[in-house]
Amino acid sequence: MKDRKNTEKQKLKRKMEKRINKQDNNKEYRKFKNKKPLNFKKLSKKQIKKVEPVGSIARKKRMRIELVIAMMILCALTLRVFYIQIFQGEELQARAYVQQTLDRSINPRRGTIYDATGKTVLAVSSTVETVTVNPVNISKNNKEKVAKSLADIFELDYETILKKVSKNSSIETIVKKVEKEKTDELRVWMRENNITQGINIDEDTKRYYPLNNMASQIIGFCGSDNQGLDGIEAIYDEQLKGEKGKIIKLTDARGGDIKDESESYVDAIDGDDLILTVDSTIQGIAEKYLKEACIDNDCTDGGNIIVMNPKNGDILALAGYPNYNLNEPYTPNTEELKSIWDSLPQEEKSKNLQAMWRNKAVSDTYEPGSTFKLVTASTALEEGLTTPDKEGEFCCTGSIEIAGVRMKCWRYYRPHGSESLRQALMNSCNPVFIGLGQKIGVHKYYEYLNKYGFLSRTGIDLPGEAGSIFLKEEKVGPVELRNNCIWPKI
Repeated sequence: MKDRKNTEKQKLKRKMEKRINKQDNNKEYRKFKNKKPLNFKKLSKKQIKKVEPVGSIARKKRMRIELVIAMMILCALTLRVFYIQIFQGEELQARAYVQQTLDRSINPRRGTIYDATGKTVLAVSSTVETVTVNPVNISKNNKEKVAKSLADIFELDYETILKKVSKNSSIETIVKKVEKEKTDELRVWMRENNITQGINIDEDTKRYYPLNNMASQIIGFCGSDNQGLDGIEAIYDEQLKGEKGKIIKLTDARGGDIKDESESYVDAIDGDDLILTVDSTIQGIAEKYLKEACIDNDCTDGGNIIVMNPKNGDILALAGYPNYNLNEPYTPNTEELKSIWDSLPQEEKSKNLQAMWRNKAVSDTYEPGSTFKLVTASTALEEGLTTPDKEGEFCCTGSIEIAGVRMKCWRYYRPHGSESLRQALMNSCNPVFIGLGQKIGVHKYYEYLNKYGFLSRTGIDLPGEAGSIFLKEEKVGPVELRNNCIWPKI
């Protein structure tokens, strides 16, 4: 056993001597060397460790640090993978689907709009086609040829089409809503030139208005994507537009076609049809005579006619003059505007178009004048303050004074004298209805205004309805009440 221990100590001694010889600058070594020669037989393992070279210790520390860092990175990557899989999995899957598929939309047929009879068509969608290209599926040798053909057939700018065909994208729209005769020309060219991919011809729809100007300010019109922009088309857009279909095709990373992969077709759902309360016959008559009246009387601001069913409030006709052609909603509707249109700045063009589309019967306020005396009369009758035919119940002296303000009758120079309520209505006698208004009182009068609906909008199915102009009840005095009774502004 002693020989074995001596052998081990000798091996350790030789080992330490080699290490010390390599590290002449080692501080621990110099410390022991200056004092006395090392006696390795008496050195403990702890003391021997002190003499161990610094480089070896540093290397071990680095290895431990690197191991810790590697473990931290591994844990971080594991957590990141877990987060991506669990929390972002669905989103990334959806993105991957978008990148790996090419969707071409199929527009649904917009619902037809009929008049009250259900026979006259006011708005209908006709079938047209839209042309798109997949630039990545068109070979470089064919790009210029394809661009020239598309430009010639559809009368488009060659340079613009060439840029689209040369893009590094999956799909580019060339032309929308073209007649089938034009796209048939393209089909023939593709067949003759053996072009089988890269050009798509898809069915589309275009809004068409058979009666052109009739009821234009009621019906409104649609934009290039078949979305309702004004009138009934805008108010009932959700019901009329339907749901888009699509053609789905798998693509490669560049957006190109994958061979042996067929297209998936999802049918479009057509929009609902709509029947209006407007009668096209009554509407046509109203528009005809309104136009004649405006021209004969030189009405610079145009005019409006509203025809209602008194039993249920249905709008049978709502005519405005001047109107416009629904098939050309961005074309000026007067010769005067047409002559200066190209010279107008864009802001002025927009302003004139908005004025042309404006439905004044709905969007503008007006003074009903003496017709509002019927509201005052009906309120007084309902409250039992008067009767229709009581002779001599009222007396017109040509004027009436309220709160120090004198209001004349329109025939003040020859007063109506003694009259009943019926006669006062026939004569449109101001003093009679001003007096009735004072008897009714502000609170009761506003109660009836609210019941009649004058203090709120009607809720007509047309955009841009204006509200009425009435003072708040608490701000109404005798003079203001007098004005409401005979000549308010609604």
